[in-house]
Amino acid sequence: MKKSTIWILGIVMGLSFLSLLYLQVSYIEEMMKTRKEQFDSAVRNSLDQVSKDVEYAETRRWLIEDISEAERKALIANNASIQQDNLIQQTQRFTVKSKDGKVYSDFELKVMTTKPSELPKAMISPYRGTKTIPETSRSLVEAIKNRYMYQRALLDEVAWQMIYRGSDKSIGDRVRFKELDDYLKSSLYNNSIDLPYHFTVIDKDGREVYRCADYEAKGSEDAYQQALFKNDPPAKMSILKVHFPGKKDYIFDSISFMIPSLIFTLVLLVTFIFTIYIVFRQKKLTEMKNDFINNMTHEFKTPISTISLAAQMLKDPAVGKSPQMFQHISGVINDETKRLRFQVEKVLQMSMFERQKATLKMKEIDANELISGVINTFALKVERYNGKITSNLEATDPVIFADEMHITNVIFNLMDNAVKYKKPEEDLELKVRTWNESGKLMISIQDNGIGIKKENLKKIFEKFYRVHTGNLHDVKGFGLGLAYVRKIILDHKGTIRAESDLNVGTKFIIALPLLKNN
Repeated sequence: MKKSTIWILGIVMGLSFLSLLYLQVSYIEEMMKTRKEQFDSAVRNSLDQVSKDVEYAETRRWLIEDISEAERKALIANNASIQQDNLIQQTQRFTVKSKDGKVYSDFELKVMTTKPSELPKAMISPYRGTKTIPETSRSLVEAIKNRYMYQRALLDEVAWQMIYRGSDKSIGDRVRFKELDDYLKSSLYNNSIDLPYHFTVIDKDGREVYRCADYEAKGSEDAYQQALFKNDPPAKMSILKVHFPGKKDYIFDSISFMIPSLIFTLVLLVTFIFTIYIVFRQKKLTEMKNDFINNMTHEFKTPISTISLAAQMLKDPAVGKSPQMFQHISGVINDETKRLRFQVEKVLQMSMFERQKATLKMKEIDANELISGVINTFALKVERYNGKITSNLEATDPVIFADEMHITNVIFNLMDNAVKYKKPEEDLELKVRTWNESGKLMISIQDNGIGIKKENLKKIFEKFYRVHTGNLHDVKGFGLGLAYVRKIILDHKGTIRAESDLNVGTKFIIALPLLKNN
């Protein structure tokens, strides 16, 4: 599949997932907004009903008080009208004594009663002046009318007192806070709100005159407000404030069923992105393998041709008669064989990175001897570029426990990088040094090449990473050499770091544990 096709499919699928995710988030936000509006509306309706209930309760108390007062006054007036000669006073005296005649208590009880009426309860008068039935009916109607006018006047008096005197009273005299709590609870329940709430009452002067026992200040800034007596003058209004500590959880719970679908969409999006990354990575590996095979085919042709030519020359009887010629041809075959071996090791490196595991054949090695052998083999390649290698193998204890083949490849890769990234206008100078430090074998390989920028220095050991070389398009590679070097050094429990300055050169420093420390 073409890279452009993968990009198109990836962009289309990515946009589809993002659009789905956006729609889900928008739907959740809209649901939360709607749910909040419904909750606010229900609370406002409840508080409006509470205000009506409080006003109704106050009106009822005014009526009861005024009616009771009117009846009390009427009873006093009626009692005062009773003449004194219609009263009968009876007095009795009581004395309590012990058996020996000692007086414990002596008191007097007076009882006031009215004389029985001397007139009969009903009388039928034979005189013409007696009222007729129609006249009696009119008299009853007039009495009922007078009673109605009295009750109406009483209601007008109560209304006048509520309007002109009620707002001047303190809120504590006008409201029973226990009843207010009951009104709140009942009204909220009738509007399908069964949540814990806290409330407080603020008087006309802005003072808090009451708060519920379990009141919590947290969340009170989001409280709902309602005037307890909406008909009071604005300057004398008392305010009821109610807030719900569990409001956010209540609203969130109503849309919680959408959260799993949102999570699944995110998981699918992440999985898709990871899949696209894997596809591109596999495509890159495939392209690298194809390039690698093409390059290796070309690289194999030269040493194979050279070895074949040398073998044919050995068949010439004249070569056997010249020891120098024979030695030279044998050396060529040996060098080309090592070159073939190095190319084969590159194939093994590719295989190792796919398995993510290297098989090490550890044994006792003299690092100075190993490095000397690599330098002798690599000298011909350096001389081809008019360069030179200088070595300073100062390590007094060069013995390490390592895999000879992989350590050889490490040294060879670092030297090969020095050749690849040499300055075109200068001859290559390669310096190799060993020394001991804190129970370790230190190896440094330094060149005078193009160097590496500081921002790229930390990335050079990453797999597939290649430093941008500007116009140097003749440098071939796959970004695996230094990653392989770092992996092998770490597998040997060692460390490697790089020091470099642009246009000055690069220095690699390796630290490996000595055999005695292992």
